[in-house]
Amino acid sequence: MLVGIATDHGGFSLKEVLVAHLKGAGYQVHDFGACAQNPDDDYLEFVIPLAQAVADGQVDRGIAICGSGVGVSVCANKIPGVRAALINDTFSARQGVEDDHLNVICVGGRTVGPSVAWDLVRTFLTAEFSQAARHLRRLEKVALLEHQGVGK
Repeated sequence: MLVGIATDHGGFSLKEVLVAHLKGAGYQVHDFGACAQNPDDDYLEFVIPLAQAVADGQVDRGIAICGSGVGVSVCANKIPGVRAALINDTFSARQGVEDDHLNVICVGGRTVGPSVAWDLVRTFLTAEFSQAARHLRRLEKVALLEHQGVGK
C-alpha cells in the first residue's frame, strides 16, 4: 500500500515519527511535506497535493496532520473524491473506513501523542470498506453533493 502523508509545522515532529513507523511496517510512503520545521508554513500547501493524489488514485490512502487536525480535515474535504475525518479513537478509525470509505485520516500533532497516533493510523490502514449496500448508497449521495453542490 502506498500511503501519502502531509503536515505543517504543527504536526511536523509527529509526521517524522509516523513515517518511520510506516516504513518499518512495510508501507511505501510518499511524503508531501513539510520537509522542515517552519512556523510560517500553511497546511494547505502540503495537504492539497496529498488530497489530490488520494482522489486521483496516485496514493492509496492519506494521513494529514496539523496542530489540531481540524484545519487539514476541512481543507482535504474540499477536494472531490476525498473523505477525510479528524480521528481520535480506533473505533472511528476502523468504522470510518468500513462504513464511510474514509480515505484520509486527520490527526492533531498537538493533541495526540505518537503512540496513540500510530495506533489510529495502523487501524485506519488495515481497515477495509464493507461494500454494504447501505454504505454504497450513502456514498453515491455524497458523490452527488460533490458534483452538484449544495444550495447552488
